Amino acid sequence: MKPWGVSDSLKLYHIENWGDQFFNINPGGNLTVHPRQGLGPGIDLMKVIEEASAQGLEMPLLIRFQDIIRHRVIQLNEAFRKAIVEAGYLGKYQGVYPIKVNQMREVVEEVVDAGREYAYGLEAGSKAELTAVISQELPPEALVIVNGYKDYSVIKLALMGVKLGKKVLIVIEKLSEVHQIVSIAREMGVTPLVGVRCKLNSKGSGKWESSGGELAKFGLTTPELLYVINYLTQEGYHDSLKLLHFHVGSQVTNIRTIKEAVKEATRFYAELYKMGYKLEYLDVGGGLGVDYDGSHTDFESSINYSLQEYCSDVVYSIQEICAHEEVPVPTIVSESGRAIAAHHSVLIVNIFGSIEVGTTPLDLPETDDEHNVVKEMRYAYQNMTFRTMMESLNEAIQRKEEALSSFKLGLLNLSDRAKIEHLFWQICRKVAHWAPDMRYIPEEVEKITKALADQYLGNFSIFQSMPDHWAIQQLFPVTPIHRLDEEPVNTATLVDITCDSDGKMSKFVDLRDVKDTIKLHALKDNEAYYIGFFLTGAYQDIMGDLHNLFGKVNEVHVFLDETEPGGYYIEEVIRGNNIASVLSWIQYSPAHIEREVKGLIDRKVREGVIKPREGVELQNFYENVLQGYTYIDALKPNLKFHPNLVNSQNSAETSVPTPPEFLQ
Repeated sequence: MKPWGVSDSLKLYHIENWGDQFFNINPGGNLTVHPRQGLGPGIDLMKVIEEASAQGLEMPLLIRFQDIIRHRVIQLNEAFRKAIVEAGYLGKYQGVYPIKVNQMREVVEEVVDAGREYAYGLEAGSKAELTAVISQELPPEALVIVNGYKDYSVIKLALMGVKLGKKVLIVIEKLSEVHQIVSIAREMGVTPLVGVRCKLNSKGSGKWESSGGELAKFGLTTPELLYVINYLTQEGYHDSLKLLHFHVGSQVTNIRTIKEAVKEATRFYAELYKMGYKLEYLDVGGGLGVDYDGSHTDFESSINYSLQEYCSDVVYSIQEICAHEEVPVPTIVSESGRAIAAHHSVLIVNIFGSIEVGTTPLDLPETDDEHNVVKEMRYAYQNMTFRTMMESLNEAIQRKEEALSSFKLGLLNLSDRAKIEHLFWQICRKVAHWAPDMRYIPEEVEKITKALADQYLGNFSIFQSMPDHWAIQQLFPVTPIHRLDEEPVNTATLVDITCDSDGKMSKFVDLRDVKDTIKLHALKDNEAYYIGFFLTGAYQDIMGDLHNLFGKVNEVHVFLDETEPGGYYIEEVIRGNNIASVLSWIQYSPAHIEREVKGLIDRKVREGVIKPREGVELQNFYENVLQGYTYIDALKPNLKFHPNLVNSQNSAETSVPTPPEFLQ
């Protein structure tokens, strides 16, 4: 048999497909990050973890590679420049980053700095976002685009930005906004810069296709659009209309959808221009997707186009319509956020144990007095062969149902029920072992194979770190970050440390379909095992919640530097939330609850239940816990948990796997 190598791991985890040359494996079997997209040496993730651990940072750990953000900003702008030159387009491209995708200050500042040469701007969709955006030192020509619902404060903030010399364009998305803009502009003595968002007939593709179309939440119908432009003219603000905007949805999977929407919107632009409104900008919105599964298809977690193809098609589609309508081409604006931010962050999780389905933690020997149904189940197990396995499986299911009925009626004792469960799972294990050799694998055998997958216990909360996977089944690439020169032999799913049945990951990327399990390495005693979750830089950082009060994770920011050992340095360390801080967010005063616990301890000391020294130790322990990380403390790694055995060392409340419905 050919020995396992890193090339096999690259194929197994599809790293070369979804990694887009940002990720690879070194000869030592460790996963590496290449912020310049394949150029130059890679950064060994295990070395970053070792350095972070030396600084006292525990898992889970979020690693941001800021150079990837810079690379993506430059890549997007250069792709549009190339498309404009190749098409002979007489306009230019001037994009904005929508900060809702990731509002973290370090991310936004990196985007602004990387985009300075391109006059790359920012987009805000709320009052809080606009206050942050207005404070940024943007190039004079960079755009600030204001989307979302707007009240008096939002409009005045935007107009304040204009007064301060910034190019702030307020996009009108509902009728009442035009009246407010005119009124406040007069009050402030400012000439507003205005855009209008039109509702297209074209819709997106993928999970967010309902964001566009005639029933979209935002935007003006054609009659409303005509009303707005007439009102602006009537009020003396004819020349304030600078931009036409549309949006067909995030993560658009099919390039044809993008082309159709751009062409339809350009028709709007051309008609308005011929009506005398000298628009300068056509904003094609967001939608530029990320190939999460690497399949390069129009599947909802993929895209069937490249970055260059997207830019070229946008440029050509606009140029084609403008040439036909004989109007000047506009400056092209896009609001690409996911494509800028997704690749730059990696969540690292330590696996601290596993649940092995169908194992038995004690001996269950055959006895003369065991129930007949147990004997029949044992006979089915001992005499099953490859040819008779489906017959044996059906027999086992029937005997299990019979045994459960007998137990409920008091005709089967607990010991015999344990034997039934043990033998049943042994039969299932045999079926799963033989399944790959079957010419056709029945659906019930596939369910058995999935049910028997080990559950690896990861020190993270899916609700905090990957809410999109829980809420909308968004796929994220998952792979071990070390031991990739070894063959992974265990079929597994991942569960988090929340006491919620939904706190799990059982959908994984694949080129053909979505996989229910992932291949992982056997856990070794006293040796840490690390899993990486990739392409999590868009939305996940900011959308995470406080389910079970697991707060933000520890974080490090890594920059390339070939003069440093390992070719990088950690520029910033941001420690995750401690328990006191998350409690304060939900109106618990740490000082108050410390006093309450101290009062309880003092009472028990007075009553003689505990000794004074012990009381002091308990109080100190409680206060230390309050200041501690919300995640699992470093344990002896790689404990194994049997589903039928309660292990007092396991502090995570993890749901016990149940058989598939047809087996229950």
